[in-house]
Amino acid sequence: MTTPVIYGPDGVTPLRRMLTSEIAAPSMMTGRQISTGNPSAGLTPEKLAAILRGAEDGNIIDYLELAEAIEEKYLHYIGVLGTRKRQVSQLPITVVAASDDALDQAKADLIREWLARDTLEAELFDILDAIGKGYSLTELVWDLKAAPWLPEKMIWRDPRWFEFDRLDGSTPLLRGSGQPQPLPPYKFAFHVHGSKSGLPIRGGLARPVAWAWLFQSFSMKDWVSFAHVYGFPVRVGKYNPGASEEDIRTLLRAVANVSADAAAVIPSTMTMDFISAESGSTAQVFERLCEYLDKQVSKAVLGQTGTTDGESGKLGGGAGKEHSEVRGDIERADAKLLATTINRDVVCPIIDFNFGRPATGKPRYPRVKIGREDDQEEFSVWLDGVERFVDRGGRVEQSVVRDRLGLPDPEAGAVLLAPKRENGPQSAASPQSAPTGAKIAPPPFSDRPKPSQTALAGPVAAAIDGNSGAEPDHAHSSDDIDELVALLVDEGWEAQMEPMIGPLREALTASSTYEEALAALVPTLAKMDSTALAERLEKAAFAVRAAGLTGADRALAENGE
Repeated sequence: MTTPVIYGPDGVTPLRRMLTSEIAAPSMMTGRQISTGNPSAGLTPEKLAAILRGAEDGNIIDYLELAEAIEEKYLHYIGVLGTRKRQVSQLPITVVAASDDALDQAKADLIREWLARDTLEAELFDILDAIGKGYSLTELVWDLKAAPWLPEKMIWRDPRWFEFDRLDGSTPLLRGSGQPQPLPPYKFAFHVHGSKSGLPIRGGLARPVAWAWLFQSFSMKDWVSFAHVYGFPVRVGKYNPGASEEDIRTLLRAVANVSADAAAVIPSTMTMDFISAESGSTAQVFERLCEYLDKQVSKAVLGQTGTTDGESGKLGGGAGKEHSEVRGDIERADAKLLATTINRDVVCPIIDFNFGRPATGKPRYPRVKIGREDDQEEFSVWLDGVERFVDRGGRVEQSVVRDRLGLPDPEAGAVLLAPKRENGPQSAASPQSAPTGAKIAPPPFSDRPKPSQTALAGPVAAAIDGNSGAEPDHAHSSDDIDELVALLVDEGWEAQMEPMIGPLREALTASSTYEEALAALVPTLAKMDSTALAERLEKAAFAVRAAGLTGADRALAENGE
């Protein structure tokens, strides 16, 4: 069997070998090395400003290495950033089919099968590295040995191994031994996660956090120096006049040893005093500055401080709820951005490889949705609205509700749940509504034909319409009582009620006050004519009795009695 050749969008460049191999792996020959510099050493405000300006001009290496160093050295930042990335990478994932069509359902099932991978959560976490640095690139390594063709691995690649086109500042290029090259199609998931509008390299949280980390580093150094000097009380040794040089050296060694060994021996003629500094208020300056900077970082990363820097009694009530809502907004935005990247760079290639692209028209792809139903009450309202809409005759695709609930398509022959009101035998499934062999519940009452919509030819219809010679149709599917009601209200009822309602309507229309209307009721009763309505009801009662007797006689005759 000939191995198929996969071509790129230009229809000329073969891609099969490139898709199954790693083209962005680390290599000493291409300059993609795992070793890194240390721009954080001796960092000053002037040096930091130069690094940030250089990133805008295309020299992104120092900035990316600094961003990595900040995550490693700033404990608070790596804590809140890891919380944000893990929270999004662990959200529920659902796949929405393009329609209820069998082909669209098969496409959605294939994506669901691929998403059920054990490594997916870790891969999504790596893709969200873009939150800190502004962008991330993940290499897709495809398994094309057998159908279906799916990405076998999704490998995080160091963002230093890429650069942006100098013309637009947003098109990623792969670094190599020569000039940077455009990324081949179907090979990378390029995720841009900007905290602000603008170029990807300026959208990462590492840029604003770098200043907070720099200022806190200065404060921490000063705090440590202060603690080193004032952590132990100042020791002062005193010797008497006329003390020898040996006595003085003995006292000096004793003062020095107290700092290290907390013990010393001195002659009885010497004294040693311990002088403590009033350091409480001074140390609080450093502590408060560090706490302030941590809170600003929490706001930048999580949008709030209530769940990370909350004080006793400050998390309850409205403040805690408000903080939770702000964090929820960021979570939903992150999830939508992540889903957009997965749909564009992973889902679409999977569908194109396994189902092909239509010769004409726009291709239809399943859609990945990432996120939770934040408000169960809101979801219940939505579900109740769908139910009422269907009960009133509306038509809704099953895939819409099933995908929203996260339920898979029923397998052939599966026993399906039925509405509580349906106790009778289940009807057979149609090819469009369920797999072959599946048993489904009867359609809702709203989808069934109403008595007034059917051809009425039973004994009741014959009796009321005066056609007593008509042969009763006992094979008719509608219930005779429903048929009677339909005939009574279908036609002519307005004319029959008019002699009764007409005088009352005229009397009330002519009255301008409540007292006048009340006074007009008694004379109006004498003008109300119920003859037509009574005649209609008499015929209906006679028809019901006649139909019952006729049906009973027919049943006896059919039984041979």
